[in-house]
Amino acid sequence: MTIYRLPSEHIFPPVSEAEPNGLLGVGGDLDPERVIKAYRSGIFPWYSEGQPILWFAPNPRFVLFPEEFKIQRSLKKVVKKELFEIRINTSFDKVIEHCSEFKRPGQFGTWITDDMKRAYCELNQRGYTHSFEAFQDGRLVGGLYGVLVGSVFAGESMFANVSDASKVAFVWTVKQLVQWGVQLIDCQVYTDHLERFGAREIPREQFMQLLRQHHQDQVQIGSTFDQGFYPL
Repeated sequence: MTIYRLPSEHIFPPVSEAEPNGLLGVGGDLDPERVIKAYRSGIFPWYSEGQPILWFAPNPRFVLFPEEFKIQRSLKKVVKKELFEIRINTSFDKVIEHCSEFKRPGQFGTWITDDMKRAYCELNQRGYTHSFEAFQDGRLVGGLYGVLVGSVFAGESMFANVSDASKVAFVWTVKQLVQWGVQLIDCQVYTDHLERFGAREIPREQFMQLLRQHHQDQVQIGSTFDQGFYPL
């Protein structure tokens, strides 16, 4: 298979040309227009500091259908305790910074480079990326962020500095995305953590069909949770 070097124009090869590990292209930049075009094409950047920008379109694709969302009984109890205040888009820059610093088992360094932070913060200003944040006693202790393309939300990363903070934030996120009309949550690549919430792998072509079906849907993300909304 050929790994494509991306030109200066914002164009991508077909996802069917990706390597078995999902790698499709190398190079280009993180201009917001290119990044959004990538997500609309089923592609996302994923690389480490010091590497060229690498673009991926994995097969299979790991996704969460909202109607298949599962919450374990123990987590439901935590949510009901109301230990955290959940906010939307009040601290996007801090969420992505915490995600870049968060230590994960088996991971050395981070794929959230300084250039990635700048690009996704700019996309947040343009209304394409969104953060869901868990606060405790006025302090940011967990959260996640992702990219919204039509009614498909691509979850990028999450962090927790307090036990269960990111899990509770994720519950609120999924339930509110459903309220706003989001049809699919793209988890990109497999993790056992998200599998426990009901995420599963589907063929890339099925994912692309869903993306083509929903990438132009009109979804308005609010600045707060719907009045009276509670996730359980």
